[in-house]
Amino acid sequence: QVQLVESGGGLVQPGGSLRLSCATSGFTFSSYGMSWYRQAPGKERELVAAISRTGSITNYADTVKGRFTISRDNTKNTVYWQMTSLKHEDTAVYYCKTPISPNWGQGTQVTVSS
Repeated sequence: QVQLVESGGGLVQPGGSLRLSCATSGFTFSSYGMSWYRQAPGKERELVAAISRTGSITNYADTVKGRFTISRDNTKNTVYWQMTSLKHEDTAVYYCKTPISPNWGQGTQVTVSS
C-alpha cells in the first residue's frame, strides 16, 4: 500500500548542507500535505516541518526555522528536505510522513560531526 522511501542522508561537517528526498507511492500524493520528522539519539521522534498539498503553505519547528526548507514536486510524488548550516544537534534519523498512514519508512541517517 503506502510506501515512503527516504534517501540522501550521510555524514556532514558542522555548517554543511544536505538534501534529503522522500519518494512516495500507494496514495494520491497531491491530495495530501506531507511532513518531515526526526529522531535524535535518546530522544523521541519530533515533527520538524510540514507542507500543504500544493506547497503554498509551510510550517517549521523553531529548532530548524531559517535553516531548513521543505518542498515538494507533485509530478514526481516526492517531498524534499534541504538542510543548511547543520549543527551537531541536527544528528538524527529523518523520516517523511503522510497523514493517511500510521506507518513509518526506514528513515535516513544524518550525522553532523567534525
